[in-house]
Amino acid sequence: MEQGKLIIPLALFLSIASLLLAGPASGTAGLADEDQACLSCHERHGLMVTFENKEFVDVYVDAAQIRSSVHHSLPCSSCHPDFAGGKHPLRTFHSKTNYQTKAALVCRRCHTDRQLTASNVHTALFNQEKTGTAIVCTNCHGSHAITHIAKAAIYSNEEAYCLKCHGYALTMTFRNGETLSGTINISSLQASVHSKLSCSDCHYGFSSEEHPKRNFSTRRDYTLAASDNCRRCHFDKYTKTMEGIHYTMLSQGDLAAPVCIDCHGSHGISRIQRAVTAKWCQQCHAGIYDIYAKSVHGKALLSESNPDVPVCADCHTAHTIEDPRTLNYQERVPDICSNCHANRAVVGKYGLSTAVVDTYLSDFHGVTLKFYRLEQGVLDKPARPMAVCTDCHGTHNINSTIGPDATIIKTNLVKRCQKCHAEAPKNFPDSWLSHYEPSLERAPLVFFITLAYKIFIPVLVAGLVLQILLHIWRYVADR
Repeated sequence: MEQGKLIIPLALFLSIASLLLAGPASGTAGLADEDQACLSCHERHGLMVTFENKEFVDVYVDAAQIRSSVHHSLPCSSCHPDFAGGKHPLRTFHSKTNYQTKAALVCRRCHTDRQLTASNVHTALFNQEKTGTAIVCTNCHGSHAITHIAKAAIYSNEEAYCLKCHGYALTMTFRNGETLSGTINISSLQASVHSKLSCSDCHYGFSSEEHPKRNFSTRRDYTLAASDNCRRCHFDKYTKTMEGIHYTMLSQGDLAAPVCIDCHGSHGISRIQRAVTAKWCQQCHAGIYDIYAKSVHGKALLSESNPDVPVCADCHTAHTIEDPRTLNYQERVPDICSNCHANRAVVGKYGLSTAVVDTYLSDFHGVTLKFYRLEQGVLDKPARPMAVCTDCHGTHNINSTIGPDATIIKTNLVKRCQKCHAEAPKNFPDSWLSHYEPSLERAPLVFFITLAYKIFIPVLVAGLVLQILLHIWRYVADR
């Protein structure tokens, strides 16, 4: 019992003595001697290496990151072969990129090219390297805290996993030599209307476990294939495009016809803005866009950001775009223009009258158009060309009817009239009252004649009815 009482204090004394002799606990405990020697300096904060172009890199190393790294069993000199023990050479680099490129070459001493190209991501990088762009392994994998890429648990979400590669310079090369950047701008992705979607929602078939390799002949082939992904969520819009001229052109072999991505973009899809939609159309219809920009509508949109003026999609629609050269489309032009010009709440702001639509529909051309519409498809009579709004005012080059542009409009109007009225003189349009209703201030003679007819015709009809009634009464009375 006495010996047992002596053992306990003795063991306690030896434990305290060993702690005192060991000194303070170090963060490098459990690491190789070489690592501990290196960390005696590199575990200090504030150490920097400055390059010739004034860029710098922080050379602080966290011992805990090394212990958790897949390379924790390797000594520092395995990756930094120029440094060992007391050997610490002074090296100079022009830039941070030069340094990282040189450091990345060390990785390929253990990870062979054959081993790396087994991954489709690495294959794309090696293709990029052939063009002269160096591969920097640390851009994706990090340096001292390298964790196995298959451990998806280290990423907070799917986007973080994908951006471990796609957040850096990546290029997709097609068989014809064209390239496409695979770099994703995280800020534009977060600002997108699809910001709440995961990458695999659009890029189905890709995940942390699977990254299939797909080959395309051209960049355009890839764009066409990628646009098909949109129909999985936007099937209603996709079916509408199938009725439009763009889909018709595409189905006939014109691969340049626009698809979803061409207009809406891919990762930076934003909410639709009126001025932006016109810019989308400009990509293919640059000449027409320039004409529109100089028109009364285009100037108001681009210079004043006026929300009331029409843009391309207001007249041509966004998805069911019809060929505007067809007679069917031409017949609907008055209906398209009336969407704004028959809306008093819109045109009233600018001192315009809704009478422009009513006067057209009540004059010769408007009435005749109504009859043609009724006959078409009923009596198997084809539609005929009839003067509509765009024939007189133009399509994309619509100018103001007042001011210096008025003479241009009159000249164009004469040419249009002469298509049907070959003998029409230069003053032929002056015989038309335009869209103004006759009044005492404008066309007073027509106003009084119209007023006389409004009085004379009812009196004439009333007199005719009275005469008939008297004739009937006289016939009955004589019997």
